Amino acid sequence: MIHAIGLIESNSIAQGIECADIMSKTADVTILVAKTICPGKYMVMVSGDVSGVQQSVNAGVELGAETIVDSFVIPNVHPSILPAIGRANTLKDIKALGIIETYSVASLIEAADAAVKAGDVEPMLLHLAFGIGGKSYTLLTGEVASVKAAVEEGSALASEKGLLIRKVVIPRPAKQLVESLV
Repeated sequence: MIHAIGLIESNSIAQGIECADIMSKTADVTILVAKTICPGKYMVMVSGDVSGVQQSVNAGVELGAETIVDSFVIPNVHPSILPAIGRANTLKDIKALGIIETYSVASLIEAADAAVKAGDVEPMLLHLAFGIGGKSYTLLTGEVASVKAAVEEGSALASEKGLLIRKVVIPRPAKQLVESLV
């Protein structure tokens, strides 16, 4: 079980790779993802215990300095978040569809985690900056009231960072739309 995750997002690929190295050497963490993302950025996501992840992210942010676009540490990440990254969960009977769109990977993962913790919703997908100009978005589903509350909670975090693009709640989405998303 993953206790905490942390992430840095750098606007330099070379600096991002160097940050991945220092992050893995600073504390007992596991690199979950270290890769290029659009548009020419690099992300490093680590997991471990909360203090190790915090030390690792702090080291990456310090080394990356002005190249760091965004970062986070999420203690007790919701178990539905990591499986939804990059793949759509096929869910039946979608009563409402919530969408949070951000300018960074880090702000989107934080928003999605806050959203699923705030309401009785399930993430269908977390799409992280691949092939969409560096933007990220999540699709959430559940009862209309739960989705509204979750989207509000999640988008508030991204908005505080100035990285929220748009939030949308669609009650009773068309079946064709849902099928096109998965």
